[in-house]
Amino acid sequence: MENNPMLAPEASDPQGVPLDAIIFGGRRATTVPLVFEALNWSHGVFLGATMGSETTAAATGQVGQVRRDPMAMLPFCGYNMGRYFRHWFDMRKDIQFPPRIFNVNWFRRGLDGKFLWPGFGDNMRVLQWILDCCQGRVAANEAALGWVPRWEDFDITDLPEIDRARFDELQAMNPDEWRREILLHDELFMRLYQHLPKELIFQRELLVARL
Repeated sequence: MENNPMLAPEASDPQGVPLDAIIFGGRRATTVPLVFEALNWSHGVFLGATMGSETTAAATGQVGQVRRDPMAMLPFCGYNMGRYFRHWFDMRKDIQFPPRIFNVNWFRRGLDGKFLWPGFGDNMRVLQWILDCCQGRVAANEAALGWVPRWEDFDITDLPEIDRARFDELQAMNPDEWRREILLHDELFMRLYQHLPKELIFQRELLVARL
């Protein structure tokens, strides 16, 4: 890590470093927009806890199935994931100004099967919008999933393939797809039932109501 010239000088500070944002994201061809912000800390923990990615042949031999990978920590968490989620919820009590939580999805595809977003270096455009949100330089629109970018606040300079119609497709939220997505959460919730924080159930019910 120290070989990275962009490494913050505070990276090894024993007092920790300030965080403006936490970003979760999975590989999804449908359903999940390019970027949106959680409505609050508990909602953000819910988004991270229910995060999923579509499998690839290289990973499992099966393609396109959604595998739950809470906060991308499933292979690495050394104790019960339900208690891990409880720790995240409890941290809100100890942080006066918690980081804002965002969700990204670079892999959404259009009806032609091609990626809608160019990805790679252009992902910095999404990160710039996230930073602008944290610094209060841009506003956002409230949607069922959270706070979403406005077209006029998103930098698409020198990206002729991203017009307003493509942007709307990248950010589209289909309520029927999300109702099916919520049903897929049950497998994870049942596996963790004895240790599942009730806040996850509450957040799911709130999302159902907003849909």
